[in-house]
Amino acid sequence: MNEAETSLEDDLCPEYGEDRLRELLKSGTRGKYVSQVREGMNLIKLAPDVRAAFPTERAVNEST
Repeated sequence: MNEAETSLEDDLCPEYGEDRLRELLKSGTRGKYVSQVREGMNLIKLAPDVRAAFPTERAVNEST
């Protein structure tokens, strides 16, 4: 068992045996909801001087 499988197994409940773990890992679909997540994001890269003036979300909200 590699390091990734070991860390996943540690996080699962004891009733999930190694066979069940392998079954869960095989049936997953990578990136299934990535398009929905991207649609809901609105990221903007700030210039360094703007970032310095507004270091936190709270600072931005208090300025308006």
